[in-house]
Amino acid sequence: MRILVLYSHPVETSFNASLHEVIVKTLKDAGHDVDDCDLYKEGFEPALTRQERIDYHELDINQANVASYVERVEAADALVLCYPVWNFGFPAMLKGFFDRVFLPGVSFKMQDGKVVPSLHNIKKMVAVTHYGGTRLRAFLVGDPPRKSVKRVLRAVIKPFAPVQYHALYDMNNATDAQRAVFLKKVEEAMSRF
Repeated sequence: MRILVLYSHPVETSFNASLHEVIVKTLKDAGHDVDDCDLYKEGFEPALTRQERIDYHELDINQANVASYVERVEAADALVLCYPVWNFGFPAMLKGFFDRVFLPGVSFKMQDGKVVPSLHNIKKMVAVTHYGGTRLRAFLVGDPPRKSVKRVLRAVIKPFAPVQYHALYDMNNATDAQRAVFLKKVEEAMSRF
């Protein structure tokens, strides 16, 4: 399976970097073709420009500035997201990727005035993340990051495709042992991908 790993964290010594390393290694060891997209290392520019917004619905030109990323998304059979939760959302880098790459003609098409999801090449999606706050705190505010993956992104991939969400809550208080258990959980999930 060709898997696009979207990784978004600026610090190479972070716990998130450890998760990313385990994800990529385990998927490769399992025989998958892994396209490892480290948004920071690749220097992805997350800000949608004025001209890109003007051209947003112009299908013949809207992909010009991000064509290589569109090709990578469209070539993937599965998507793995690895990122921290910051301010109950995606890091700006990852959010910017979705804003600039999941364009009309890529993640959806307009047909008879209606949005029709079109990333049907993505047959499976997994998110691996961690929160500074507790699960209860996330629950009390509606857990927007989980809903962004399980509802919003799920809506643009192949209908009924499996979506997994692996989250370590209360990272600010997690012990080395708790982080190790989560790393092992992620490794096992990737080995069964």
